[in-house]
Amino acid sequence: MNDDLACLMYLLAHDDAAEGPYDRARTELLVRAAALIDLALRGRLREDGGTVTVSGTAPTGDPVLDGILRDAAGHGWKQLVRRHRRRTLTEVEDRLAVAGLLTVRAPRTRFGTRRSTVTDHAVPAAVRARVSAALHGNGPVREIPAADAALLALAAAGGIRSAVSRQDHKTFRARIDACTGSLGALAPGLEKAVRTLPMTMIAAQGGMGGS
Repeated sequence: MNDDLACLMYLLAHDDAAEGPYDRARTELLVRAAALIDLALRGRLREDGGTVTVSGTAPTGDPVLDGILRDAAGHGWKQLVRRHRRRTLTEVEDRLAVAGLLTVRAPRTRFGTRRSTVTDHAVPAAVRARVSAALHGNGPVREIPAADAALLALAAAGGIRSAVSRQDHKTFRARIDACTGSLGALAPGLEKAVRTLPMTMIAAQGGMGGS
């Protein structure tokens, strides 16, 4: 799981008291964005004139990522962040459950949501430590591992206060901005999609489409 950004993002967003993500609708978008960044880092998703293209045909070995690759071509990054986001979150939960890192329980009511419990708290603690090191480190941003910079950018955009407090957001604004900016080296549209995640989340809470 060390390099599985979607799973790491989920664990970072998990809230024990809530028996699941701190905010399920927001986490759907964060996990989906993390998976797209993962694929871009692997060189499997690229950008051509603002449109996403798929590179290569070999499976990644990750069913979540392979599912995204099958229908990613021809869309914009922001559209891909919204596309099938609920399904992607469920698939990530299932993947974590199979790995023994999460216990998932069915909704209590017809219109309820899944509940989940982390089985090994050392794992999300390690993810938070990585993000904290990226946030509070003294070295240049270019020396931060790409995965950790991406997790920091997403945690800040998604308002995960257990990882990036309001004070952190103010104090380390420039460092967070630089980590987000590093995504532009992968694809300018991907950076823009992450920067606009707060507005996307507001739209999602207003009933924006995309399952």
